[in-house]
Amino acid sequence: MMKRSWLLLFILFAALGQSPQDPDSPLPPNPSETPDRKLPNGKSQNEAILKEDYKKNVRDAEALVKLAGELRDQIDKNQAYVLSLDTLKKTDEIEKLVKDIRNRLRRY
Repeated sequence: MMKRSWLLLFILFAALGQSPQDPDSPLPPNPSETPDRKLPNGKSQNEAILKEDYKKNVRDAEALVKLAGELRDQIDKNQAYVLSLDTLKKTDEIEKLVKDIRNRLRRY
């Protein structure tokens, strides 16, 4: 009985030690290493995407600053230990903007 439990433990640890992916399998391509495609106007597709992401990041950052100011004002107006639903919605909007900006920045 003791040998059987040790054998089961050995098999369990051996199974856990194996990686879930085959080490010979290729990794997903890095966007910066993919071949650059050209748009019909002759410009780089990656360059166009980066410029558009930059514009979105600037726009979202401005909205983030505005929402943060409104949130600060609402928190100052609220009573201690009580928050309005509008205040909570603002925090959700701020979190969504931050995630969008972070995801665009991590893309490349």
